[in-house]
Amino acid sequence: MTPFDKKSEYSNARRQQLEERMLILHNDEINTFDHVIDTLQEVCSHDKVQAEQCAVITHFKGFCEIKRGVLPELEQLQQALNNKELKVTIN
Repeated sequence: MTPFDKKSEYSNARRQQLEERMLILHNDEINTFDHVIDTLQEVCSHDKVQAEQCAVITHFKGFCEIKRGVLPELEQLQQALNNKELKVTIN
């Protein structure tokens, strides 16, 4: 049996933070296409075409991957998007 090791616990937690994750936009019945497109351009630095495609995919599929990255970066984007009333999750 391996003894409890704080260092390896910290390493595992840090490794999980640095694993690539996905930021997922979920469809809602509240926000307009223009609001979603403008917000994706402003917060996620999408160009107009990319933001439009994400909005359309989200509308028809119910969700769309809008960004990949490490957890701390995606958490900041998630908060900014939530502040703009968009529903997003991190997977």
